[in-house]
Amino acid sequence: MNKADDMETLKVFSPYDGEQIGELNPVGESEMEAMMATAHRLFSDRSSWLPKSERINILRKTAEIIRERRTSLAVAAAQEGGKPLVDSLVEIDRAADGIECCVEEIRGSAGNVIPMQIDSNSSSKVAFTQYEPIGVVAAVSAFNHPFNLIVHQVAPAVATGCPVLVKPAAATPLSCQAFIEILQEAGLPKGWAQMALPSDINLATKMVSDPRVAFFSFIGSSRVGWMLKSKLAPGTRCALEHGGVAPVIVSADVDIDDVVERVAKGGFYHAGQVCVSVQRIFCDRQIVDVFSDKLAKAADKLKVGDPTKPDTDVGPLISEKECQRVADWVREAVESGATLKTGGKKLSGTCYKPTVLVNADKSANISTSEVFGPVVSIYPYDDVDVAIAEANSLPVSFQAAVFTKDLDFAMRCYQNLDATAVMVNEHTAFRVDWMPFAGARTSGHGVGGIPYTIHEMQTEKMMVWRSKSVS
Repeated sequence: MNKADDMETLKVFSPYDGEQIGELNPVGESEMEAMMATAHRLFSDRSSWLPKSERINILRKTAEIIRERRTSLAVAAAQEGGKPLVDSLVEIDRAADGIECCVEEIRGSAGNVIPMQIDSNSSSKVAFTQYEPIGVVAAVSAFNHPFNLIVHQVAPAVATGCPVLVKPAAATPLSCQAFIEILQEAGLPKGWAQMALPSDINLATKMVSDPRVAFFSFIGSSRVGWMLKSKLAPGTRCALEHGGVAPVIVSADVDIDDVVERVAKGGFYHAGQVCVSVQRIFCDRQIVDVFSDKLAKAADKLKVGDPTKPDTDVGPLISEKECQRVADWVREAVESGATLKTGGKKLSGTCYKPTVLVNADKSANISTSEVFGPVVSIYPYDDVDVAIAEANSLPVSFQAAVFTKDLDFAMRCYQNLDATAVMVNEHTAFRVDWMPFAGARTSGHGVGGIPYTIHEMQTEKMMVWRSKSVS
Protein backbone atom coordinates (compact mmCIF):
# COMPACT_ATOMS: atom_id res chain seq x y z
CA MET A 1 0.00 0.00 0.00
CA ASN A 2 1.28 3.48 -0.84
CA LYS A 3 -1.19 5.67 1.01
CA ALA A 4 -0.81 6.33 4.70
CA ASP A 5 -4.58 6.55 5.04
CA ASP A 6 -4.81 2.92 3.98
CA MET A 7 -2.41 1.72 6.66
CA GLU A 8 -2.76 0.93 10.27
CA THR A 9 -1.81 3.84 12.45
CA LEU A 10 1.17 3.69 14.78
CA LYS A 11 -0.19 3.74 18.31
CA VAL A 12 2.15 4.98 21.03
CA PHE A 13 1.82 3.58 24.54
CA SER A 14 3.30 4.52 27.89
CA PRO A 15 5.73 1.76 28.91
CA TYR A 16 4.79 2.25 32.55
CA ASP A 17 1.05 1.56 32.48
CA GLY A 18 0.29 0.70 28.87
CA GLU A 19 -1.94 3.75 28.37
CA GLN A 20 -2.18 4.98 24.79
CA ILE A 21 -0.66 8.46 24.62
CA GLY A 22 -0.55 9.11 20.90
CA GLU A 23 -1.25 7.93 17.38
CA LEU A 24 0.62 8.70 14.17
CA ASN A 25 0.30 7.76 10.53
CA PRO A 26 3.15 5.81 8.93
CA VAL A 27 4.19 6.59 5.37
CA GLY A 28 4.16 4.30 2.40
CA GLU A 29 6.52 3.99 -0.55
CA SER A 30 5.15 6.90 -2.58
CA GLU A 31 5.20 9.27 0.41
CA MET A 32 8.72 8.20 1.32
CA GLU A 33 9.84 8.84 -2.24
CA ALA A 34 8.27 12.30 -2.12
CA MET A 35 10.12 13.08 1.12
CA MET A 36 13.44 11.92 -0.28
CA ALA A 37 12.86 13.78 -3.54
CA THR A 38 12.10 16.97 -1.63
CA ALA A 39 15.27 16.65 0.43
CA HIS A 40 17.38 15.91 -2.64
CA ARG A 41 15.85 18.80 -4.60
CA LEU A 42 16.57 21.26 -1.80
CA PHE A 43 20.19 20.19 -1.64
CA SER A 44 20.68 20.03 -5.40
CA ASP A 45 19.40 23.59 -5.90
CA ARG A 46 22.13 25.75 -4.39
CA SER A 47 19.96 28.82 -4.70
CA SER A 48 17.65 27.29 -2.07
CA TRP A 49 20.40 26.74 0.50
CA LEU A 50 19.74 28.51 3.77
CA PRO A 51 22.33 31.17 4.61
CA LYS A 52 24.38 30.54 7.73
CA SER A 53 22.87 33.60 9.44
CA GLU A 54 19.36 32.24 8.86
CA ARG A 55 20.31 28.83 10.22
CA ILE A 56 21.80 30.43 13.32
CA ASN A 57 18.62 32.44 13.94
CA ILE A 58 16.44 29.35 13.49
CA LEU A 59 18.54 27.33 15.93
CA ARG A 60 18.58 30.11 18.51
CA LYS A 61 14.81 30.43 18.31
CA THR A 62 14.49 26.64 18.57
CA ALA A 63 16.52 26.59 21.79
CA GLU A 64 14.41 29.42 23.17
CA ILE A 65 11.15 27.57 22.46
CA ILE A 66 12.49 24.36 24.03
CA ARG A 67 13.40 26.22 27.22
CA GLU A 68 9.97 27.83 27.33
CA ARG A 69 8.31 24.40 27.06
CA ARG A 70 10.81 22.58 29.26
CA THR A 71 8.32 20.98 31.64
CA SER A 72 5.74 19.87 29.08
CA LEU A 73 8.41 18.39 26.81
CA ALA A 74 9.99 16.55 29.74
CA VAL A 75 6.67 15.12 30.92
CA ALA A 76 5.89 13.96 27.38
CA ALA A 77 9.31 12.33 27.05
CA ALA A 78 8.91 10.62 30.44
CA GLN A 79 5.49 9.26 29.45
CA GLU A 80 6.75 8.02 26.11
CA GLY A 81 10.17 6.62 26.99
CA GLY A 82 9.89 5.84 30.72
CA LYS A 83 12.84 7.93 31.90
CA PRO A 84 11.97 9.53 35.28
CA LEU A 85 10.88 13.15 35.18
CA VAL A 86 13.89 14.40 37.12
CA ASP A 87 16.16 12.95 34.42
CA SER A 88 13.87 13.92 31.54
CA LEU A 89 14.09 17.54 32.65
CA VAL A 90 17.87 17.25 32.39
CA GLU A 91 17.45 15.73 28.93
CA ILE A 92 15.44 18.73 27.73
CA ASP A 93 18.02 21.12 29.20
CA ARG A 94 20.77 19.21 27.41
CA ALA A 95 18.82 19.37 24.16
CA ALA A 96 18.53 23.16 24.32
CA ASP A 97 22.22 23.46 25.20
CA GLY A 98 23.13 21.08 22.37
CA ILE A 99 21.41 23.38 19.91
CA GLU A 100 23.43 26.28 21.30
CA CYS A 101 26.53 24.12 20.73
CA CYS A 102 25.53 23.87 17.08
CA VAL A 103 25.38 27.66 16.85
CA GLU A 104 28.77 28.05 18.52
CA GLU A 105 30.33 25.49 16.20
CA ILE A 106 29.15 26.99 12.93
CA ARG A 107 29.93 30.53 14.12
CA GLY A 108 33.54 29.64 14.80
CA SER A 109 34.25 27.12 12.05
CA ALA A 110 35.41 28.69 8.80
CA GLY A 111 37.86 26.32 7.12
CA ASN A 112 41.62 26.47 6.88
CA VAL A 113 44.50 28.10 5.04
CA ILE A 114 46.71 25.59 3.21
CA PRO A 115 50.44 26.40 3.12
CA MET A 116 51.66 27.52 -0.32
CA GLN A 117 54.72 29.38 -1.66
CA ILE A 118 57.01 26.92 0.07
CA ASP A 119 58.56 25.37 -3.03
CA SER A 120 58.71 26.06 -6.73
CA ASN A 121 55.55 24.12 -7.44
CA SER A 122 53.46 26.12 -4.95
CA SER A 123 54.89 29.53 -5.79
CA SER A 124 52.45 32.23 -6.92
CA LYS A 125 49.62 30.36 -5.24
CA VAL A 126 47.35 30.73 -2.22
CA ALA A 127 44.89 28.11 -1.03
CA PHE A 128 42.12 27.90 1.52
CA THR A 129 39.19 25.67 2.40
CA GLN A 130 35.58 26.32 3.32
CA TYR A 131 32.91 23.95 4.59
CA GLU A 132 29.85 22.91 2.63
CA PRO A 133 26.95 20.63 3.58
CA ILE A 134 27.60 17.03 2.59
CA GLY A 135 24.08 16.40 1.27
CA VAL A 136 20.94 14.59 2.35
CA VAL A 137 21.16 13.05 5.83
CA ALA A 138 19.18 9.95 6.80
CA ALA A 139 18.99 9.34 10.55
CA VAL A 140 17.67 6.37 12.51
CA SER A 141 17.30 6.94 16.23
CA ALA A 142 16.77 5.03 19.48
CA PHE A 143 14.14 5.18 22.23
CA ASN A 144 16.18 5.77 25.36
CA HIS A 145 16.65 9.56 25.03
CA PRO A 146 13.69 10.31 22.77
CA PHE A 147 14.20 14.08 22.54
CA ASN A 148 17.94 14.62 22.92
CA LEU A 149 19.04 11.86 20.55
CA ILE A 150 16.88 13.40 17.83
CA VAL A 151 18.50 16.75 18.57
CA HIS A 152 21.96 15.18 18.23
CA GLN A 153 21.11 13.82 14.79
CA VAL A 154 18.87 16.56 13.38
CA ALA A 155 20.23 19.84 14.77
CA PRO A 156 23.74 19.34 13.30
CA ALA A 157 22.12 18.69 9.92
CA VAL A 158 20.15 21.93 10.20
CA ALA A 159 23.29 23.75 11.36
CA THR A 160 25.33 22.58 8.37
CA GLY A 161 22.53 23.10 5.86
CA CYS A 162 21.82 19.44 5.14
CA PRO A 163 18.25 18.33 4.48
CA VAL A 164 17.49 15.51 6.91
CA LEU A 165 15.01 12.63 7.14
CA VAL A 166 14.83 11.15 10.62
CA LYS A 167 13.22 7.90 11.66
CA PRO A 168 12.56 7.80 15.42
CA ALA A 169 12.18 4.58 17.35
CA ALA A 170 8.68 3.19 16.88
CA ALA A 171 8.15 3.28 20.66
CA THR A 172 9.02 6.98 21.00
CA PRO A 173 8.06 9.04 17.93
CA LEU A 174 6.18 11.81 19.75
CA SER A 175 9.27 13.62 21.03
CA CYS A 176 10.71 13.56 17.52
CA GLN A 177 7.50 14.99 16.13
CA ALA A 178 7.59 17.74 18.76
CA PHE A 179 11.16 18.70 17.85
CA ILE A 180 10.48 18.84 14.10
CA GLU A 181 7.43 21.03 14.77
CA ILE A 182 9.50 23.34 16.99
CA LEU A 183 12.10 23.72 14.23
CA GLN A 184 9.39 24.71 11.78
CA GLU A 185 7.86 27.10 14.31
CA ALA A 186 11.31 28.65 14.69
CA GLY A 187 11.40 29.34 10.96
CA LEU A 188 12.91 26.26 9.32
CA PRO A 189 11.21 25.88 5.92
CA LYS A 190 9.36 22.62 5.39
CA GLY A 191 11.36 19.91 3.73
CA TRP A 192 14.64 20.65 5.48
CA ALA A 193 13.82 18.39 8.45
CA GLN A 194 11.24 15.62 7.97
CA MET A 195 10.14 12.86 10.32
CA ALA A 196 9.90 9.56 8.45
CA LEU A 197 7.74 6.76 9.84
CA PRO A 198 8.12 3.97 7.27
CA SER A 199 5.28 1.50 7.17
CA ASP A 200 7.65 -1.49 7.32
CA ILE A 201 11.28 -2.38 7.89
CA ASN A 202 11.98 -2.88 4.20
CA LEU A 203 10.95 0.68 3.45
CA ALA A 204 13.18 1.94 6.26
CA THR A 205 16.11 0.03 4.77
CA LYS A 206 15.30 1.47 1.36
CA MET A 207 15.41 4.99 2.83
CA VAL A 208 18.83 4.39 4.36
CA SER A 209 20.31 2.75 1.25
CA ASP A 210 18.97 5.34 -1.19
CA PRO A 211 21.87 6.64 -3.35
CA ARG A 212 20.67 10.19 -2.75
CA VAL A 213 21.68 9.86 0.91
CA ALA A 214 25.11 11.36 1.58
CA PHE A 215 25.33 10.69 5.31
CA PHE A 216 23.71 8.04 7.51
CA SER A 217 23.41 8.57 11.27
CA PHE A 218 22.41 5.56 13.37
CA ILE A 219 21.83 5.08 17.10
CA GLY A 220 20.69 1.62 18.15
CA SER A 221 21.66 -2.02 18.33
CA SER A 222 24.88 -3.37 16.91
CA ARG A 223 23.05 -6.01 14.89
CA VAL A 224 20.86 -3.48 13.09
CA GLY A 225 23.56 -0.83 12.72
CA TRP A 226 26.11 -3.04 11.00
CA MET A 227 23.41 -4.56 8.81
CA LEU A 228 22.29 -1.13 7.61
CA LYS A 229 25.87 -0.02 7.03
CA SER A 230 26.28 -2.97 4.66
CA LYS A 231 23.33 -1.66 2.63
CA LEU A 232 24.64 1.87 2.10
CA ALA A 233 25.13 3.15 -1.42
CA PRO A 234 28.73 3.71 -2.54
CA GLY A 235 30.04 7.01 -1.20
CA THR A 236 27.58 7.35 1.68
CA ARG A 237 29.37 8.28 4.89
CA CYS A 238 28.05 7.09 8.20
CA ALA A 239 28.28 7.24 11.98
CA LEU A 240 27.05 4.30 14.06
CA GLU A 241 26.48 4.44 17.80
CA HIS A 242 25.84 1.05 19.40
CA GLY A 243 26.18 -0.21 22.96
CA GLY A 244 28.76 -1.63 25.31
CA VAL A 245 29.09 -3.70 28.45
CA ALA A 246 30.78 -0.92 30.38
CA PRO A 247 33.55 -1.96 32.78
CA VAL A 248 34.54 -0.19 36.00
CA ILE A 249 37.76 -0.87 37.95
CA VAL A 250 37.60 -0.10 41.69
CA SER A 251 40.85 -0.03 43.68
CA ALA A 252 41.15 -0.76 47.40
CA ASP A 253 42.04 2.83 48.36
CA VAL A 254 38.75 4.48 47.37
CA ASP A 255 36.15 6.33 49.40
CA ILE A 256 33.59 3.53 49.12
CA ASP A 257 30.57 5.74 49.78
CA ASP A 258 31.58 8.10 46.99
CA VAL A 259 32.05 5.23 44.54
CA VAL A 260 28.72 3.66 45.49
CA GLU A 261 26.91 6.93 44.86
CA ARG A 262 28.49 7.29 41.44
CA VAL A 263 28.11 3.73 40.16
CA ALA A 264 24.54 3.47 41.46
CA LYS A 265 23.66 6.48 39.31
CA GLY A 266 25.61 5.14 36.35
CA GLY A 267 24.10 1.66 36.61
CA PHE A 268 20.47 2.36 37.48
CA TYR A 269 19.90 5.70 35.69
CA HIS A 270 17.00 5.26 33.25
CA ALA A 271 16.70 1.64 34.43
CA GLY A 272 20.09 0.90 32.90
CA GLN A 273 18.85 1.69 29.39
CA VAL A 274 21.94 3.67 28.41
CA CYS A 275 24.57 2.50 25.93
CA VAL A 276 27.40 3.26 28.39
CA SER A 277 25.56 2.26 31.57
CA VAL A 278 27.70 0.75 34.35
CA GLN A 279 27.39 -3.03 34.02
CA ARG A 280 30.59 -4.84 35.05
CA ILE A 281 32.38 -3.70 38.22
CA PHE A 282 35.79 -5.22 38.91
CA CYS A 283 36.40 -4.56 42.61
CA ASP A 284 39.53 -5.25 44.67
CA ARG A 285 38.83 -8.33 46.77
CA GLN A 286 39.92 -6.49 49.95
CA ILE A 287 36.82 -4.29 49.84
CA VAL A 288 34.38 -6.27 47.70
CA ASP A 289 32.13 -7.41 50.58
CA VAL A 290 31.71 -3.92 52.03
CA PHE A 291 31.34 -2.38 48.59
CA SER A 292 28.71 -4.86 47.39
CA ASP A 293 26.71 -4.52 50.62
CA LYS A 294 26.65 -0.74 50.34
CA LEU A 295 25.75 -0.80 46.65
CA ALA A 296 22.87 -3.18 47.42
CA LYS A 297 21.60 -0.82 50.13
CA ALA A 298 21.82 2.11 47.73
CA ALA A 299 19.85 0.13 45.15
CA ASP A 300 17.18 -0.71 47.72
CA LYS A 301 16.63 2.99 48.44
CA LEU A 302 15.75 3.81 44.84
CA LYS A 303 12.05 4.37 44.20
CA VAL A 304 10.80 2.46 41.17
CA GLY A 305 7.56 3.54 39.56
CA ASP A 306 5.70 6.15 37.52
CA PRO A 307 8.28 8.11 35.50
CA THR A 308 6.12 11.24 35.46
CA LYS A 309 6.30 11.58 39.26
CA PRO A 310 9.01 13.92 40.57
CA ASP A 311 10.15 11.50 43.30
CA THR A 312 10.66 8.46 41.02
CA ASP A 313 14.29 7.34 40.69
CA VAL A 314 13.91 4.41 38.30
CA GLY A 315 11.18 4.03 35.71
CA PRO A 316 10.08 1.08 33.56
CA LEU A 317 11.90 -0.73 30.83
CA ILE A 318 10.64 0.11 27.38
CA SER A 319 8.53 -3.05 27.03
CA GLU A 320 7.35 -6.18 28.82
CA LYS A 321 9.50 -8.23 26.45
CA GLU A 322 12.64 -6.39 27.53
CA CYS A 323 11.72 -6.67 31.20
CA GLN A 324 11.27 -10.42 30.85
CA ARG A 325 14.60 -10.72 29.05
CA VAL A 326 16.39 -8.96 31.92
CA ALA A 327 14.63 -11.25 34.41
CA ASP A 328 15.73 -14.31 32.42
CA TRP A 329 19.35 -13.15 32.31
CA VAL A 330 19.44 -12.54 36.06
CA ARG A 331 17.87 -15.93 36.76
CA GLU A 332 20.42 -17.59 34.49
CA ALA A 333 23.26 -15.85 36.36
CA VAL A 334 21.96 -16.87 39.77
CA GLU A 335 21.40 -20.46 38.66
CA SER A 336 24.99 -20.60 37.41
CA GLY A 337 26.41 -19.45 40.75
CA ALA A 338 26.09 -15.66 41.07
CA THR A 339 25.24 -14.24 44.49
CA LEU A 340 22.13 -12.07 44.42
CA LYS A 341 22.72 -9.17 46.79
CA THR A 342 19.44 -7.43 46.05
CA GLY A 343 16.72 -7.20 43.40
CA GLY A 344 16.26 -10.03 40.98
CA LYS A 345 12.53 -9.63 40.52
CA LYS A 346 9.94 -7.96 38.35
CA LEU A 347 7.77 -5.38 40.08
CA SER A 348 5.29 -5.20 37.20
CA GLY A 349 5.14 -6.08 33.53
CA THR A 350 7.80 -3.47 32.72
CA CYS A 351 9.37 -2.44 36.05
CA TYR A 352 12.35 -4.38 37.39
CA LYS A 353 13.90 -3.97 40.81
CA PRO A 354 17.47 -2.55 40.73
CA THR A 355 19.71 -5.59 41.02
CA VAL A 356 23.22 -6.25 42.29
CA LEU A 357 24.99 -9.53 41.49
CA VAL A 358 28.37 -10.74 42.70
CA ASN A 359 30.68 -13.15 40.93
CA ALA A 360 28.47 -14.10 38.01
CA ASP A 361 29.84 -16.72 35.68
CA LYS A 362 32.05 -15.08 33.07
CA SER A 363 30.15 -16.85 30.28
CA ALA A 364 26.67 -15.80 31.44
CA ASN A 365 24.70 -13.32 29.33
CA ILE A 366 24.91 -10.81 32.17
CA SER A 367 28.73 -10.92 31.86
CA THR A 368 29.06 -10.94 28.08
CA SER A 369 26.19 -8.94 26.59
CA GLU A 370 24.67 -5.51 27.09
CA VAL A 371 21.93 -5.96 29.68
CA PHE A 372 20.19 -2.62 29.00
CA GLY A 373 18.40 -2.99 32.32
CA PRO A 374 18.88 -2.02 35.99
CA VAL A 375 21.47 -4.71 36.76
CA VAL A 376 25.13 -4.41 37.77
CA SER A 377 27.53 -7.29 38.33
CA ILE A 378 30.53 -7.18 40.67
CA TYR A 379 33.63 -9.34 40.11
CA PRO A 380 36.34 -9.49 42.81
CA TYR A 381 39.95 -9.33 41.66
CA ASP A 382 43.37 -9.85 43.22
CA ASP A 383 45.46 -8.62 40.29
CA VAL A 384 44.38 -5.48 38.45
CA ASP A 385 46.03 -6.64 35.23
CA VAL A 386 43.79 -9.71 35.25
CA ALA A 387 40.78 -7.47 35.85
CA ILE A 388 41.77 -5.25 32.93
CA ALA A 389 42.20 -8.31 30.71
CA GLU A 390 38.69 -9.48 31.63
CA ALA A 391 37.31 -5.99 31.01
CA ASN A 392 38.89 -6.11 27.54
CA SER A 393 37.75 -9.66 26.74
CA LEU A 394 34.52 -8.75 24.92
CA PRO A 395 34.16 -7.54 21.32
CA VAL A 396 32.65 -4.23 22.49
CA SER A 397 34.58 -1.05 23.30
CA PHE A 398 33.01 2.16 24.55
CA GLN A 399 33.37 4.14 27.78
CA ALA A 400 35.03 2.69 30.89
CA ALA A 401 35.88 3.98 34.36
CA VAL A 402 38.40 3.61 37.17
CA PHE A 403 37.99 4.67 40.80
CA THR A 404 41.19 5.26 42.75
CA LYS A 405 43.22 7.83 44.68
CA ASP A 406 46.45 6.56 43.10
CA LEU A 407 47.58 8.48 40.01
CA ASP A 408 49.75 5.63 38.76
CA PHE A 409 46.89 3.13 39.17
CA ALA A 410 44.59 5.44 37.20
CA MET A 411 47.14 5.85 34.41
CA ARG A 412 47.75 2.10 34.30
CA CYS A 413 44.03 1.52 33.73
CA TYR A 414 43.76 4.36 31.23
CA GLN A 415 46.69 3.04 29.20
CA ASN A 416 45.47 -0.56 29.13
CA LEU A 417 41.66 -0.50 29.08
CA ASP A 418 40.18 -1.07 25.63
CA ALA A 419 37.90 1.95 25.62
CA THR A 420 37.31 5.15 23.69
CA ALA A 421 37.07 7.12 26.94
CA VAL A 422 38.12 6.32 30.50
CA MET A 423 36.53 8.23 33.36
CA VAL A 424 38.56 8.61 36.54
CA ASN A 425 36.43 8.74 39.70
CA GLU A 426 33.26 9.14 37.62
CA HIS A 427 30.83 6.57 36.25
CA THR A 428 30.91 5.30 32.69
CA ALA A 429 27.68 7.05 31.64
CA PHE A 430 29.15 10.54 32.10
CA ARG A 431 28.69 12.70 29.04
CA VAL A 432 28.55 16.31 27.96
CA ASP A 433 27.30 17.02 24.48
CA TRP A 434 30.38 18.79 23.17
CA MET A 435 32.80 15.94 23.92
CA PRO A 436 33.60 13.10 21.49
CA PHE A 437 31.32 10.14 22.06
CA ALA A 438 32.14 7.03 20.09
CA GLY A 439 32.15 3.27 20.23
CA ALA A 440 34.95 1.20 18.75
CA ARG A 441 35.10 -2.42 17.59
CA THR A 442 31.48 -3.66 17.46
CA SER A 443 30.29 -0.69 19.56
CA GLY A 444 30.21 1.73 16.69
CA HIS A 445 31.81 3.59 13.83
CA GLY A 446 32.68 7.28 13.54
CA VAL A 447 32.46 9.90 16.28
CA GLY A 448 29.40 11.50 17.85
CA GLY A 449 29.11 14.67 19.90
CA ILE A 450 27.76 17.91 18.45
CA PRO A 451 31.01 19.40 17.03
CA TYR A 452 32.15 16.05 15.67
CA THR A 453 28.81 15.29 14.02
CA ILE A 454 28.83 18.74 12.41
CA HIS A 455 32.28 18.01 11.02
CA GLU A 456 31.11 14.67 9.60
CA MET A 457 28.11 16.30 7.91
CA GLN A 458 30.29 18.67 5.91
CA THR A 459 32.81 18.50 3.12
CA GLU A 460 35.93 20.66 3.21
CA LYS A 461 36.16 22.32 -0.19
CA MET A 462 39.45 23.85 -1.30
CA MET A 463 40.25 26.71 -3.63
CA VAL A 464 43.77 27.04 -5.08
CA TRP A 465 44.45 30.45 -6.62
CA ARG A 466 47.38 31.31 -8.84
CA SER A 467 48.24 34.97 -9.07
CA LYS A 468 51.23 36.79 -10.53
CA SER A 469 50.94 39.19 -7.61
CA VAL A 470 51.74 36.45 -5.12
CA SER A 471 55.45 36.14 -4.58
